[in-house]
Amino acid sequence: DFLAEARKGVGAWLDLMEERGTRTDMPMKPQVVTHELNKLLDDDAIIVTDSGTITTWAARHIDMRGTMMFSCSGNLATMACGIGYAIAAAVGYPQGEVVGGIGDGSGSVVVGDLVTLRKYGLDVKIIVIKNDSLGMIKWEQMVFLGHPEYVCDLEPIDFVKVAEGCGLRALRIDDPAQCAGQLREALAARGPCLIEAVVDPHEPPMPPKIEASQALHLAESLVKGTPNATKIALTIASDKVRELV
Repeated sequence: DFLAEARKGVGAWLDLMEERGTRTDMPMKPQVVTHELNKLLDDDAIIVTDSGTITTWAARHIDMRGTMMFSCSGNLATMACGIGYAIAAAVGYPQGEVVGGIGDGSGSVVVGDLVTLRKYGLDVKIIVIKNDSLGMIKWEQMVFLGHPEYVCDLEPIDFVKVAEGCGLRALRIDDPAQCAGQLREALAARGPCLIEAVVDPHEPPMPPKIEASQALHLAESLVKGTPNATKIALTIASDKVRELV
């Protein structure tokens, strides 16, 4: 009975991930990026992520299979570790596929590491989830503390131009309809490449099971004056309607 119930729960969760990972909304949902990436990864790929919302999207939408390996700063939650992890993975496993997922906050901290990728010709693909926000901090302020978002907005950076200035191939993904094809093209070419994925800044990385206190804190934060509170509320309401349908 326990096993049957667990399988039922996992099935429902996978159905939900499929629905969220295939949305065609604009701005593009961050889940779309990792959902499409999952279909393209080799069974021996090495996946690394920074600490932040990218870790959530990767964990929910990338199926670990074969001899895949995954690394992130799980306990300390160190910001801006992703590219460093990717460099180490590429040096240690030079014939393997290495893909790193980072946020734009982390990307702005470690721009110099892109030069390292170029200098040593490391076959690493870096995906920057760009929402012009310190996403994890933003949602922790709201959901855990009930406080309005405070100083989480980032000054926008054109990571494609930055990467090209460092000597890397680079491309931008902002259309869910083109996401799979662009990712396939980026992964197929040998050598370092940066992919800037422009995503919806109001998509919340809510926990699978939302506690009453978390829902209350989120509502409090919206009422107290979180920027773009209406857009956030509409996004959450839309998610719930889709789940019910």
